[in-house]
Amino acid sequence: MKTVELLQYTLKPGTGHDFHRIMSEQSMPLHRDAGMDVVSFGNSLHDEDSYYLIRAYSDPEHLKSSQEEFYSSDAWRTGPRAAIIDRIQTSVKSVLMLTSAATDGLRRID
Repeated sequence: MKTVELLQYTLKPGTGHDFHRIMSEQSMPLHRDAGMDVVSFGNSLHDEDSYYLIRAYSDPEHLKSSQEEFYSSDAWRTGPRAAIIDRIQTSVKSVLMLTSAATDGLRRID
C-alpha cells in the first residue's frame, strides 16, 4: 500500500499556463532531487486554471518527514515557492491509501 496525496489547486484566472511551466521547469526538478515520487501533475482537462499534483509515499510518516524536509529547504524557499504560491487561489489536499497497482495506474506517461 502507498500513502497517496492528491492536491487540487484553483489558480488565479489566466495563470494556468505559467503555473505549469514553473512546475515543470523548476518545481519538478526539485521534487526529483529530493527523491519524491511525483505520480502525476498538470492542468485539468476542463479548465486551464485548475491544476492537480499527485505524490506517493511509503506511509504517512514518510509523507510528513519528506514534506517537512522539502518545504524547509533553501532550494524551495529561494526557488519557485513564491511564484507558485502567488498563483494559487485555493488548494485542497486529500490523503488516501492505495495499492501500488492503483498508484501506478494514476501515473502520467509522457
